[in-house]
Amino acid sequence: MKFSVFQLSRRGGRALNEDRMGYCYTREAALFVLADGMGGHPDGEIAAQIALQAVSLHFQQKAKPLLADPRLFLEEALLLAHRQILRYAAAKGMMDTPRTTLVAAVLQEGRVTWIHCGDSRLYWVREGQLVERTRDHSYSEMRKVSGVLTPANRNVLFTCLGSPSKPIFDVSETKRLEEGDQIMLCSDGLWGSLSTAEILQLMHGKVVAHFVPMLVDSALKRAGDSSDNVTVLALVWETPNNFEPSSISTLEIDDLDFKSTIQAAGPLDESEDDLDDEAIERSIAEINDAIRRSAERQKTKV
Repeated sequence: MKFSVFQLSRRGGRALNEDRMGYCYTREAALFVLADGMGGHPDGEIAAQIALQAVSLHFQQKAKPLLADPRLFLEEALLLAHRQILRYAAAKGMMDTPRTTLVAAVLQEGRVTWIHCGDSRLYWVREGQLVERTRDHSYSEMRKVSGVLTPANRNVLFTCLGSPSKPIFDVSETKRLEEGDQIMLCSDGLWGSLSTAEILQLMHGKVVAHFVPMLVDSALKRAGDSSDNVTVLALVWETPNNFEPSSISTLEIDDLDFKSTIQAAGPLDESEDDLDDEAIERSIAEINDAIRRSAERQKTKV
């Protein structure tokens, strides 16, 4: 398996970069993940980091070196990340949970499968044309697709990881790639500033190490001082005869090896990989009870 990959993240006009991204691979499979910690809630950057760590750890445990079922893996990994964020919030006694979007893609056997929750996107491009892109879990996207009247603000999501309710997500079918196909994962800081036509134009005919910085720089320039965090992780699927500086050939590693750009250290508790429904409900109840107590204290002060 061979692909070229490049990733870049910029803070833009925000005080903090809450986006996280990374990839990992075995000899036969590769995982690409991007998360955008949500503002308006505490520790968004930690939620995003927990999500990456949880998904990466699950990949390391399951890809030996192939995943038995990429779609099942992605569903399990996303829900594991959600539960790890809830565990973190409960352990910290937080009144509100950290929250994040997530988009992830698996490549193996010349095929791609992806999952997403929220408005971080995946674009699949072939010869300058859009093959597919994910549809945001936002009220504005719902308005465009269904015609149902919804709040117009594109930033309003109806699902994410880390919220007290179970996340809503979409997982793709497993689909075959062709040589030169481009897969791009990005945060809303990119597509919020650049149209799909502009994104495709910047990607067309360029190697990944060139078009990723061009996309990020163009989005930052367009948004100006008010720019959101802009994060892009992209790859180009290649045959073994194609070479460029950012190429990775997994044939060079052993069957049981695991390579990763995702930081392993941090708040993730790796001693447990799951929470049962009762434990999750207890965590949610504790968070909601803390919120109620805080509200009652505020009332007594008035």
